[in-house]
Amino acid sequence: MSANRKPRSTRSKAHPGGATVPAVARAVRLLNVLATTREALSLAALVGTLELPKSTVHGLCATLVQAGLVERLDNGTYQLGTRVMDLAHGYMARTDPAAEFHALLKAEAPMPDESIVLSVLDGADIVYVGCRNGSRPFGFNFRIGMRLPANCTASGKALLSSRPPEYVIELALARSFYSLTPNSIIRPEALLEELRQVTRAGYAVDDEETRVGMVCIAAPIFGPASGEAVAAVATSLPKSTMSATRRKLAVRTVQYLAARISQRLGARVAD
Repeated sequence: MSANRKPRSTRSKAHPGGATVPAVARAVRLLNVLATTREALSLAALVGTLELPKSTVHGLCATLVQAGLVERLDNGTYQLGTRVMDLAHGYMARTDPAAEFHALLKAEAPMPDESIVLSVLDGADIVYVGCRNGSRPFGFNFRIGMRLPANCTASGKALLSSRPPEYVIELALARSFYSLTPNSIIRPEALLEELRQVTRAGYAVDDEETRVGMVCIAAPIFGPASGEAVAAVATSLPKSTMSATRRKLAVRTVQYLAARISQRLGARVAD
């Protein structure tokens, strides 16, 4: 992971026309800092980032630790707590793409041996909002809330392919993308050409860009109101099992699932 990757802004915004509670706003800022940092932070680092008194930050951390929203590690650093995942699960269960994804997989159980995931785009990352880990031993377990760089993943490329090129270039120039393997694509020119191929084919491929030995295939999901994909569905397979037949099956599966979910969300899908 690149050390040059910059976290997204954590500045809080007041609700228009509404009163805010300063302590709650500070707690949200602290959670945002921990959410956009890929390693646990010390109290001193949080004080410096939040630009708040040490006693204030210490009190916020203590309160959030008691609530389970923040975890204090043995070395005194802080990271997000497990309670955050409970809240995320509650939210995701009420979002239409996630609900339709789980309903469809429960009804049809496609490719039961393989992992199938649902993700959404968050800046330069994808976040998994639905997953079904397959029965085949794989050495890589997907989980709701997992975050990966969009440029490396099939899901990310499926989502980025529906965004304007300027959006992708801006993220690339801001060094928001980073590599996970030697096969990861970071340069904007190469990434844009890859995204054009995704648009033409109707699906995206991650050939050992996220993990050596793993191939992922994804298709975009659309809603009724915009030409931008709202989510992506993908399947992951060991490269050692990726024959031409299994590749075709994976492509058909993710395109079928994406089309069905898009239809359920109200998008017009070509026959």
